[in-house]
Amino acid sequence: MSAAHELPIRERLAHWVEHLTHVLPAQAPIRDFVHHNTLHGFQHLPFTEALASAQALTGATTYWPESRFRECLASGRISPDDLSAALDDFGVGDLDQPVVRNLTRRDILLASLRFGCEAPNACRQAWLLDETSLADDPLFAYFCRSVELAPSKGASENWQVQALARWDALCGRVGRTWTWRALLEYLSGEDVLEWTRSILQRHLAAHLDLGVAAWRNPAQGQGFFAAWRASAGLDMAWEMDELPNARDEILHLPDSPLDVLLEELPRLVPDHSQWYGYLERLSLELPGWSGMFLWRDRNPGRGDGTPIAMLDYLTVRVLLERLLTDDLLRRLAGSPLSLAELHAYYAARPEEFLVRAALHEPGLPEDLLGRAAHLVQLAREGHVDVAEWRRLAAALAPAMAAAQDDGAAWQMAGLSRQLGLTPADLEMLSGDDLTALQTCAASLSSLQRGHIWLLAYERHYREQLFSALTANHPRQATPAAPSAQVVMCMDDREEGTRRHLEEIAPDVATYGAAGFFGVPMFWQGLDDAGKTALCPVVVQPTHLLRELPAAGEEGSLAGHAARREKRLRWNERLYQATRRRAVAGPVLTALGAVPALASLLAVTLVPGWFGETARRWREQYEGRVSTRLGLTAEQPVAATPEQPQLGLTDAEQIERVEAFLRMIGLTAGFAPLVLMFGHGSGSQNNPHLSAYDCGACSGKHGGPNARVFAAMANRPAVRAGLAARGLSIPDSTWFVAAEHNTCDDGIEWYDLDSTPERFQAAVDRLLGQMAEACRAHAAERCRRLASAPFKPSPWKARQHMIGRANDISQARPELGHATNAAAFIGRRQMSRGLFLDRRVFLISYDPVGDDDGCIVEGILLAAGPVGAGIALEYYFSTVDNERFGCGSKITHNITGLFGVMEGADSDLRTGLPWQMVEIHEPMRLLVVVEQTPEVLTAIVGRQPPLQELINNEWIIVAAKHPITGAIDLYCPRRGWLPWSGQAVLPQVARSVDWFAGESQPLAPAIILGGVR
Repeated sequence: MSAAHELPIRERLAHWVEHLTHVLPAQAPIRDFVHHNTLHGFQHLPFTEALASAQALTGATTYWPESRFRECLASGRISPDDLSAALDDFGVGDLDQPVVRNLTRRDILLASLRFGCEAPNACRQAWLLDETSLADDPLFAYFCRSVELAPSKGASENWQVQALARWDALCGRVGRTWTWRALLEYLSGEDVLEWTRSILQRHLAAHLDLGVAAWRNPAQGQGFFAAWRASAGLDMAWEMDELPNARDEILHLPDSPLDVLLEELPRLVPDHSQWYGYLERLSLELPGWSGMFLWRDRNPGRGDGTPIAMLDYLTVRVLLERLLTDDLLRRLAGSPLSLAELHAYYAARPEEFLVRAALHEPGLPEDLLGRAAHLVQLAREGHVDVAEWRRLAAALAPAMAAAQDDGAAWQMAGLSRQLGLTPADLEMLSGDDLTALQTCAASLSSLQRGHIWLLAYERHYREQLFSALTANHPRQATPAAPSAQVVMCMDDREEGTRRHLEEIAPDVATYGAAGFFGVPMFWQGLDDAGKTALCPVVVQPTHLLRELPAAGEEGSLAGHAARREKRLRWNERLYQATRRRAVAGPVLTALGAVPALASLLAVTLVPGWFGETARRWREQYEGRVSTRLGLTAEQPVAATPEQPQLGLTDAEQIERVEAFLRMIGLTAGFAPLVLMFGHGSGSQNNPHLSAYDCGACSGKHGGPNARVFAAMANRPAVRAGLAARGLSIPDSTWFVAAEHNTCDDGIEWYDLDSTPERFQAAVDRLLGQMAEACRAHAAERCRRLASAPFKPSPWKARQHMIGRANDISQARPELGHATNAAAFIGRRQMSRGLFLDRRVFLISYDPVGDDDGCIVEGILLAAGPVGAGIALEYYFSTVDNERFGCGSKITHNITGLFGVMEGADSDLRTGLPWQMVEIHEPMRLLVVVEQTPEVLTAIVGRQPPLQELINNEWIIVAAKHPITGAIDLYCPRRGWLPWSGQAVLPQVARSVDWFAGESQPLAPAIILGGVR
């Protein structure tokens, strides 16, 4: 290939690969899982357009089923007023104009939404008529005998003409919305993708492996195409699969994957303009594997150095598509047949095509479907005479025409019932009236109906929140002289922890912020082999902080490291050598059988006790080492993410501490103790563990960030620098750090041995208060867990959570961010004393002194994408868990330490497992900011990232006036809309009085104990 010809196609391929990043999953290897918008590639579009485009491209469902929304309507989670208001919010025109007599468009659409647009197919409708009282329904009988509301589709056409038209339409989809695999599956019922996946996934898993594979392909260093060709060319499975010529063809392929791609693509798609569309469809047939391969291509530094190029993957996919479709075509036709000849083949055999198409027709009688399936099976085994195809096609044609009945009688009867119309009322309507009624009811598409239901669902919850904020506005909730100030992550799970702490200790003030606490950094713990980024995924840290042995602990560290290495080496032998080594494997298995059985029994019967005992034994064996932080750098250096600076200079520490404290509004009135409270999660046998960790720390634990911040804030040099900038931290204040385990509600405290003696009593008191708050929080969490004890005491609830965290069979160690729905950015007094059901991200911000909005602008830019990413990933994994989520954890197997598959042969599963979202309520994040609409308008106007999220309605924004408490809702089409609902809320003494015995989502309530 000449260089002149090669350059343009390489440029086009680079553009195509770049475009694939917008349609394929962008999930990192599972150990680095970070929440993000599942439809990140569509985020430049308005929300409704993006969902329509994604559904058209992938076939995924983008809204909850209408039946789920109607259940909410029946249970009161959506009110009739919500549904009516949603029609207005959606922008449906002429809602109050009469359509038929005194029935307005609003009346008819509301009735249609309440009844639904799903009708039973013709076959089920016939069964209902025979087996139920449907035939006696006067409304249904009326519409069955009334004039036909819509003419039958193609009733007068010859069935051969219809068959040819359908065949032409299907062939026209190839290269646009279908691959040849999809068309051949439609014809034969055999899916070559299953064969492709089985052949391909073991090679992909080995090439992308991050530490599990026992064998590496010798050609792996040359790229995936070379490695696959070397291995597949020697694979005897081709002969077993009756493809004996495939091995020779693979062995004689050109060395360049580009040459192979340019040779194979025209065989599949002669039209060059359809090449990208075909490659896109091929990639989307295995979105998990395609997405992971592309992610590794675009992030070469995040792997083990194995060369990965998307071109290699696409070349192998195209080649396999051609090889396997050629074989299926040969078996389908009974003789060699090319893809180019396929259209003419069935154009000459419309009767055979019609019989094969009938197997995909819903509503056909079972006897006809059985005959069609039998004839297709006979065709697989040998020749079927054309007369047999023709006889069955002639019998199928009228049944297929009847199956096109769209259930108009059923739908109109249900609609009339919802409208309160009787047969006598209907007799007074003309044919034009009935047509107008039907036309109006069917005027909304399924996507439009889904969005209207979503608007109603969101409105109901929004009204509850606005009522709560308004009712809570006059209450003075901030302690005048707090005994401690606790800074937690904005995480919605910590809303419960903060609330319980304030009930237990009303003199404690709490704050919330992104859990990296303004310290983006690489972290390397004492036992860590390498550095880990602890900051939002969009931030590139340039500083490395290390945990070092304390002075005099060098000897202890050497012993600790040696014993730890020995333990890990034996662990590796037991888990890996038993499956890799012919002699040592059986010996180790036999020796380890009894201890393994004892451990299995213990972890199954008493998981909490076993986990705690194993942890203590491990600590006793390895030994504990007192540590300190390698915190301070003497001089700044030119740092990069690849070559980070060790530590932070005094100036950098001063800058970070000041920026963070000003952001959360903690600039004066410091308490004796300020606790920096990071969080993470710990559980066993949980591949998605990172999804439970701190999203603001790239799916890792936030404890190190809390520890670093506290250490910086305690340094005299930093305090002196802060005082020079007008932010004085008195000597009577000490910063401490801890990490909250959101799974078992335990707390790990840092550097307590360095706390001055004068603060010891305050620390002891705070330790007790935090432990009590976490136990109370565990009791609240139990109410949403089906296997948890009913109304447990706080102590019993905590023990249950410890058991869940250590149970290897537990698919729901905790519920993560399930039910997240809103974010508050403002002072704590705006929400303190409110029961918010662990559904709200709480971000501290003081609008006083931020007249230009610079501080809240930074918060929105940092916290907005984090909260939106969490909310949207939960949304999409809930509405279609099979396509946007990863199905059930129960069938997952870890693959190469980078993902999970179902069993041993499936696509790589991305998104969230069902056990993380089964109680989630899919809605967009509502962000309420304590600031004026004018300031927020100016911020959005100058920030494109916020314009994309807010103006495209991926999140919903409201402003709460800092002085008046008035709430305005932002609508991109209509601007700021004042809210004027009722502010009436139930009041209880404590949270437990509101949630005890309840297992469903709860509306907000005022907790009187939260403001004592």
